[in-house]
Amino acid sequence: MEIRISSKQILNVLRILCWIIFIGVCFEAGGILFNLFYTMLYNPIGAGFFWNQIDFSAIYEYDKGHFLAVTSIMSIIAILKAIMFYLIVKILENKELTISGPFNHSVRKFILNMAFLAIGIGFFSNYGVDYTEWLSKKGVVLPTIHQLKLGGADVWLFMGVTLIVISYVFKRGIELQEENDLTV
Repeated sequence: MEIRISSKQILNVLRILCWIIFIGVCFEAGGILFNLFYTMLYNPIGAGFFWNQIDFSAIYEYDKGHFLAVTSIMSIIAILKAIMFYLIVKILENKELTISGPFNHSVRKFILNMAFLAIGIGFFSNYGVDYTEWLSKKGVVLPTIHQLKLGGADVWLFMGVTLIVISYVFKRGIELQEENDLTV
């Protein structure tokens, strides 16, 4: 017995998965931002039980500026991930991604946007890791890179560069498709 899954079915499953991930990263970004503002403006005790039970009390007591810097980097990364999945959901919902005509300008623009977002996430992740390592060398007790969700900068940068290459392949495909349309 052979099971056949069409491209349309796969895109529907991916659309649902992307919605779930998008909602999750929005909650994460919102939670980090809410806890950041709550701790800085209202109640400093919030540093002890930050988003996802992260304990920032040591860095908050050491220096509020460093606390703000680390949590801001976390916020920027979470927001960039949310934007990335928003664009993915948007292109899947607007039906701009078609199997019959994949080489079009909106898909190329989408791939370029994904590339720049991935490079941005990689840059801020790398900076966040370097910054937290520098703080750790000064004796500040910090959560792990995994808990801060700062790891994987090299993967994000690699993905960004790969997507830029793919966007230029799409650019060439669009040029060939337009030439083909003109000759017919």
